[in-house]
Amino acid sequence: MKAALCLAVCAIAAGLATSAQAQVDPAQAYPAKPMRVIVGFAAGGGTDILARLLSQKISESLGQPVVIENRAGASGMIAAEYVAKANSDGYTLLVSPSTVFTVNPVMFKKLPYSPVRDFVPISKSVSFPFVMVVNASSPIRSMKELLDYVRANPSKANYSGSSGLYQLALELFKLRTGTKIEYIAYKGSNECISAVMAGDVLMTLVDTGPVSGPLKGGKVRAIAVTSAARVALFPDVPTMAEAGLQGMEIEGWMGMFAPAGTPAPIVRRLQDEANRIIKLPDVRQRMSSLQLTPAGSTSEEFSRSIRADLERWSALAKSANIAPAD
Repeated sequence: MKAALCLAVCAIAAGLATSAQAQVDPAQAYPAKPMRVIVGFAAGGGTDILARLLSQKISESLGQPVVIENRAGASGMIAAEYVAKANSDGYTLLVSPSTVFTVNPVMFKKLPYSPVRDFVPISKSVSFPFVMVVNASSPIRSMKELLDYVRANPSKANYSGSSGLYQLALELFKLRTGTKIEYIAYKGSNECISAVMAGDVLMTLVDTGPVSGPLKGGKVRAIAVTSAARVALFPDVPTMAEAGLQGMEIEGWMGMFAPAGTPAPIVRRLQDEANRIIKLPDVRQRMSSLQLTPAGSTSEEFSRSIRADLERWSALAKSANIAPAD
């Protein structure tokens, strides 16, 4: 009788130990089925390309298919809402640009998701600065000449922007320089650049990807970049700080997210995978061709960065009296 009781107790103890071990390390068997990566923008864009690169490498490493789903629309909000409501098991992920998390909350009154409460950041994968450009035939060749022109010709001082981060960045520029420059709305970065090329506006501030062609083709002239250091693609273009403007360091980024509540071991595994992948030579080469700088971060670092950006843009929007859209 005692022997049977001892065996029963031992069996229960072993079962409890096994259960406890599974709870301590839920990522041990992850992933055990196909995964999905949701993208809030159309196929072929920078976010989609990054998502496909990450997904391919994750699939090869973790041994499960990773399917891309493009749920485009509403400035990335459709995809973000979908992932926010998904099961927090690590099988539905989001690859997104910074605007979805740090600009949409500032520019829209209501969001179908909370950028802080509904997600756990996994890793910041890439970053990119912005470039201030004027028409190539313009006599303006430096920041000083640009500011002198704006102050001497207030009726001609305007810029093309497509709302969101572009508009906020230029509002910050106006605040730092004490200038008044009229905002002319366009649909996207390509249209903003075209307006400068056509002479319809004086200037614009856009990310490096879409403007690299016009710059190389001599259609526009770069005045400064918003990065902390000069950009390898445009080594002769000074930073904003070098041009005499402090507090104008701005970067966009793209990264990976999971729904809030995803187990920490799974987040860490995905974080490590994303950081490993972004260091691979073929991935770095592809990112360089898109004028994107490989970043990499821990989940905690990424989370702090997002909160800091949110605070920065929220304060700026209030200072600039930018009313959020319905």
